[in-house]
Amino acid sequence: MNENSTFWKSSITNGVILAIVLIIYSVLLYILDLSTNKSLGYITYLFLIVGLWWFTKSYRDNNLGGNISYGQALGYATIIIVVAALISSIYSYVFLKYIDPSLIDKMAALGEEEMLKQGMSDEQIEMTQSMSKKFMKPGLMNIMGFLGTVLIGFIIALITSAIVKKEGDPYKTAMKEVD
Repeated sequence: MNENSTFWKSSITNGVILAIVLIIYSVLLYILDLSTNKSLGYITYLFLIVGLWWFTKSYRDNNLGGNISYGQALGYATIIIVVAALISSIYSYVFLKYIDPSLIDKMAALGEEEMLKQGMSDEQIEMTQSMSKKFMKPGLMNIMGFLGTVLIGFIIALITSAIVKKEGDPYKTAMKEVD
């Protein structure tokens, strides 16, 4: 029972910490007027990789005596990513809806510039922009962002869990149960 409550408390706490890191990074990019820089956006994935690896490894070493199965590690990392994605999505919704709704227009303008660079005609750009505007609403963008973050985070969790897993000696485990 205690191990189960530690699992939930620790994973939710670490999810909140990861969300705070992601939000601070987002605010920093906004303050520096780099919110639309795609290259810097990829650093978010680095935070996810390092965070999931570090938190899962710490849980293994501090709460499970240095051993964790792949399934336990994956479950733990998945809870972290869902909590972090949920909190980050709520922040993004509030930000795009109330703090700076013009950021959506900036993203649309950047998309138009990219299409011009690719040599698309004005008609193609207009058609693409009209379709995009239907999806560029804070609520829908953040639902898609949440789902995308959970999906990518789960893929990262699959990998980090394989790295962090450390099975104990099954003979010693069985003998502990006998004693």
